[in-house]
Amino acid sequence: MYRHLLLQNEGSLAILTLNRPERRNALSLELMRELIDGLEAVSAEGSTRAVILAAAGKVFSSGHDLNELVNGTIADYRRIFDVCTQLMTKIQSIPQPVIAQVQGIATAAGCQLVATCDLAVASSEATFATPGVKNGLFCSTPMVALTRAVGRKRAMEMLLTGKPIDALSAQAAGLINRVVPPAELEAETRKLACEISAASPLTISIGKQAYYAQIELDQPRAYAYAKEVMSMNAAAYDAQEGITAFLEKRPACWKGK
Repeated sequence: MYRHLLLQNEGSLAILTLNRPERRNALSLELMRELIDGLEAVSAEGSTRAVILAAAGKVFSSGHDLNELVNGTIADYRRIFDVCTQLMTKIQSIPQPVIAQVQGIATAAGCQLVATCDLAVASSEATFATPGVKNGLFCSTPMVALTRAVGRKRAMEMLLTGKPIDALSAQAAGLINRVVPPAELEAETRKLACEISAASPLTISIGKQAYYAQIELDQPRAYAYAKEVMSMNAAAYDAQEGITAFLEKRPACWKGK
C-alpha cells in the first residue's frame, strides 16, 4: 500500500512502521505524506484503540531528508515544512493515542516526531538530538514540539549545542515515558497500548482532544473549558456505564457513545 511505510493491525492496535532504513528513516516528503494518510486510515477504523509508531532498522528517524533541502527555493522549503506541520498536527488530532516505539537514534524532525507523539517508550540504546545548529539550519520546527515536552533550559541546551542525550536523560526531561532494555521494547510498548485500549474509546478521544485544547490556556480559561467538557462527558453513555459498573463492582461494557 505504501512505499516507505508498513501498516499492520494487532487486535485493537494499529502499528505504523517507518520503513526506510537504508536512508535512516529520513522523513522525505513522500514518507511524511504516507504517514499522514496512514494515520487517517487507522484513525477511521472503529476497532482501533491505540496507534504505535515504530521504525525499521537501527535508527528511529534521522529527521528531514537533507537531499530535499539542497538547491531548492523558499517555496520548495515551505512545502516541506508545511507537510511536516500537517503530520505533527495529525498525530495529535486523531482520537486514538499515538505511542512512539523508539529503538535507536531520533534526531531533528525525528526527535520532533517523538516529542509530538502522545506517549513514547524507548530502548536504553536510544538517543535524542536536535543537531540542526551544527549544519546551519536551526531546528525551528522541531523546537515547537520539543519545548512543549521538556523544560525550557533543557530544550534550549539541546537546540543550541546539538548534542544528543541518552534515553534516561530524555525520560528525566519528560521527552519519553519509559526506558526498557532493547529486547523488551516491543512488548512494553504493546503493554502500554493495551492498558489504554481497555478504556472507553469515547472517553480516550474526549480526553486527548481536551488535553491539547487546554494545555496552552491560562488556568481560568482552562478550567472554564474543562468543566464544560467534563459535564458533556458525564452525560455520555460510557461515563454512566463506567460509574455504574464501578458502584456495582462489575466490569464496564463500553459502547463508544
